[in-house]
Amino acid sequence: MLFQPLDKKAGCAGYYANNKLQLETRLPLNGETWEFSGHLCGSQYEIGQIYTSGGTLTQGCPSHMREEWENIKKTLRSYLKSFRTSRLSLDENCFYDVVPEYFLYQYLEAKNKITRHVLDTVPRPVNYGFMYNLVELLSDIRSRELSVNISPIQHLLSSVRGQNFHRTLQTVNHVCDYNPWGTITGRLSTNPNSLPILTMNKEFRACIKSKNDWLVELDFNAAELRVLLALAGVEQPKNDIHNWNVKNVFDGELSREEAKVKTFAWLYSNKENKDLESLYNKKIVRDKYWDGLKIETDYGRIIENVDEHHALNYIVQSTTIDMVHEQAYKVYELLKGRKSHIAFLIHDAVYIDLADEDRNELLNLLDTFRKTRYDMFKVNVSAGRNLGEMKELKI
Repeated sequence: MLFQPLDKKAGCAGYYANNKLQLETRLPLNGETWEFSGHLCGSQYEIGQIYTSGGTLTQGCPSHMREEWENIKKTLRSYLKSFRTSRLSLDENCFYDVVPEYFLYQYLEAKNKITRHVLDTVPRPVNYGFMYNLVELLSDIRSRELSVNISPIQHLLSSVRGQNFHRTLQTVNHVCDYNPWGTITGRLSTNPNSLPILTMNKEFRACIKSKNDWLVELDFNAAELRVLLALAGVEQPKNDIHNWNVKNVFDGELSREEAKVKTFAWLYSNKENKDLESLYNKKIVRDKYWDGLKIETDYGRIIENVDEHHALNYIVQSTTIDMVHEQAYKVYELLKGRKSHIAFLIHDAVYIDLADEDRNELLNLLDTFRKTRYDMFKVNVSAGRNLGEMKELKI
């Protein structure tokens, strides 16, 4: 069935299909629609937006209905402007309650036609299943308001940087609204009006509190180096990878921090280091996933028009972030139905808002997160009442 949810918000159920509005009704258990909604009840859906790698309805619109669609957009913008002028919040009202019914039919029927066109003309992405899981996870994160309290950082807000951050907190929504298509490698970016969790200065992090009892961080130890080893077919070290490099590459002659700096300086540059190359096999990995023009990773992510200088960088970064998101989705599935939930993601780390009643599940969550498709990866675990005061746990 081809259908469109009437609204994404939890309290606004219903859908449009076959030229009819179905209000206060659960969505179909399968079918085709434009974008993911928290109202969807399973994974048997074809999502047009995933086919277009995050493209807009305008980009997916067929040429024969562009004039019609532009007129609909113009009318929609007028309604949205009137809502802002009258201070009518779409966060507090269902979309279908505040626009005329005739326009709702026009808008949703056009959305159906564009969805149909995209699904009929665009090849299904190789990584469709992976991206479906990711947008489901990000939709759940977006639906949860964060607990923000400026008291712990009050003394920092008098500086220019502090004033700018305080102003940001007052103007954005206190949710993490991620864009999974914001970068070519798959690294997340945040949408406008989202809390800027990915770029927030560390000194201000203490304002992000747990809504339950604890924030728990699961963070892969040297994720990109471990992925490179895995792609090269090298067995994973069980301990800290930088200490492992000190012993196995640098013969104990460097400190951990010196070894870390030297390794990353070599990793994405043209610098030569025969000892590092003999273990990490950059050339073997690059030649396996890059054909001279494009990259295709183990996760089915395809990156076109890649030169030799960027090839390894894209391979490792893309595979790493997709692996992190794959593991995050497994954690998200384990937490379904519990009070605890994933609060947000920051690059290679997953942050769980943990309730005391779920503390006994922490080992299970850790074990699930570190069992990647490649090998058992070492994961560092930290916890605290807020994001700025996290302490490492020895688990």
